[in-house]
Amino acid sequence: MPAGPARRVSQRVGAIAESATLAVDAKAKALKAAGRPVIGFGAGEPDFPTPAHIVEAAQAAAADPKNHRYSPAAGLPELREAIARATARTDRIAVEPSQVLVTNGGKQAVYQTFAALIDPGDEVILPAPYWTTYPEAIRLAGGREVEVLAGADQDYLPTIAQLEAARTPRTKAILLCSPSNPTGSVMSRAQIEELGSWALEHGLWVISDEIYQHLVYDGAEFTSILDAVPALADQTVLLNGVAKTFAMTGWRVGWMIGPKDVIAAAANLQSHLTSNVNNIAQCATIAALDGPMDEVDSMREAFDRRRRTILERLSALEGFRVPTPRGAFYAFPDVTAVLGREIRGTRVTTSAELAEVILEHAEVAAVPGEAFGAPGHLRFSYALADADLAEGMDRLAALLAE
Repeated sequence: MPAGPARRVSQRVGAIAESATLAVDAKAKALKAAGRPVIGFGAGEPDFPTPAHIVEAAQAAAADPKNHRYSPAAGLPELREAIARATARTDRIAVEPSQVLVTNGGKQAVYQTFAALIDPGDEVILPAPYWTTYPEAIRLAGGREVEVLAGADQDYLPTIAQLEAARTPRTKAILLCSPSNPTGSVMSRAQIEELGSWALEHGLWVISDEIYQHLVYDGAEFTSILDAVPALADQTVLLNGVAKTFAMTGWRVGWMIGPKDVIAAAANLQSHLTSNVNNIAQCATIAALDGPMDEVDSMREAFDRRRRTILERLSALEGFRVPTPRGAFYAFPDVTAVLGREIRGTRVTTSAELAEVILEHAEVAAVPGEAFGAPGHLRFSYALADADLAEGMDRLAALLAE
């Protein structure tokens, strides 16, 4: 007889942690639906509508019968060409359309990259704080993440000495995300060059998430790893998408760029997972990449204004230490000095507990640092309306001042 009831969910899938950022956003929306005036700083989602010329391109594509059919799993040829052109403009590197794979959002690109590169037992150096999906995708591929924590005192950017200390004979790759989610930190060109040279010396793959490349402030400059170290081209995969730059989170279009054999393997995987990305969204993405950037510039200016506001407000809170974010749309204060306090009758000992108290009593949703491999921190997305941002900061300040 069987020793016990059959397992209903596989160990592999059952071990996946829920996306903390989406969980916080979902909880905030549920409380709003129940009538509570929650202000959400959780999701990394621009509050702007997708620019009109992109929507119009999608409307025209929807009326064209050719888009009602299957298309190549790797992406529409016209979109792969547009991505290659955009990469040459922004990253200053030349890639062929055959090196591009169009995916259902950036998350699929992350998953498929690790699935294509990582074998069971391989290690991936993962600088922390990190985006919540990275370790889950590494584990699903059978790999093991090796976290390297860089704190607020070093602007959340790891040193080569830290990375080298984490390297072992099993190290296969390193993950790079600059500008960073969740910290907003941006690596200088010199730092990118140093990291790239180190990876090249030790034969490591570099997986570079560049989805926030257009969102930089205070004179910071985005540098692609392959612009800084071209010799890495045969051991680098670039990840990107239109979600953040063009306010297209719901359109679900991302991509990966890499050596042809890796892209072909990932395309083969995708052909079984999802087939082609929605054709209408692909046509909209062509319009986004080839069209004017005026509205992107306007959105960036708004994010910059909100960045300066939230930085001023968070820095004024007792116990909050906030390195200046120079990219993306997140602030990531170190709140360890707040832990141990009693707030509204609850002694707060972790940043997860602090986030719960803030949500319950200030009706402000932020994501605890535990989700990003950095306990003792909170992530606030400032991709929300100016008035909501101000009201949320007022509520937070009032609660912590009690």
